[in-house]
Amino acid sequence: METPQIAFWNGNFGKEYTERNPQNLEEWDAVYKHNYGMTKTDMNTEFLSGLDRNTKILEVGCNIGLQLLGLQRMGFANLYGIELQEYAVEKAKANTKGINIIQGSGFDLPFKDNYFDLVYTAGVLIHIAPADHAKFMSEMVRCSKKYIWGFEYYNDEIKQLNYRGNEGYMWKTDFAAVFQKNFGNLELINKKKYPYISDREKGNEDVMFLLEKK
Repeated sequence: METPQIAFWNGNFGKEYTERNPQNLEEWDAVYKHNYGMTKTDMNTEFLSGLDRNTKILEVGCNIGLQLLGLQRMGFANLYGIELQEYAVEKAKANTKGINIIQGSGFDLPFKDNYFDLVYTAGVLIHIAPADHAKFMSEMVRCSKKYIWGFEYYNDEIKQLNYRGNEGYMWKTDFAAVFQKNFGNLELINKKKYPYISDREKGNEDVMFLLEKK
């Protein structure tokens, strides 16, 4: 499947995104601490502390693997990532050890039905056009035996954002509600909004959610 967003991220913009964002776990947690007053590790612990550390987890859109490294640091040992951008995949493989990372698209996950216990995104659904939400999410739901987890920009309704001077490449909405609207077998287990405390982003908030297949 080809979309304008896929072409956008496979170009120079995708590489520039990778280069300008945190390159290690210390920078990663520092950015979250600055934006929300707590680290991403703290957020993840709130949602995943009760899960068995052998839970098989897939991140869709893993970039250079920092989210997966954060889970590995928490003790999770059965981790997979898939990333569209070739440059980011190369960096992810260099940055990680004991994590299975491949190049591919979230629209066509190369895994069997129910292969993972948990499938998640972090800052990826915001870059999927609303018309393509159901298709992208259907692959996540298909590959997950139990949980869908996410951390994304939040808004009550779908709102398009200007993304560094580009239109048509970023949206925010209630992604947990979109999942549930499209897939009636998903039950909301946990959901928490995280307002920005940094001056540049004040008034905005992100959301973490955990859904379970029934």
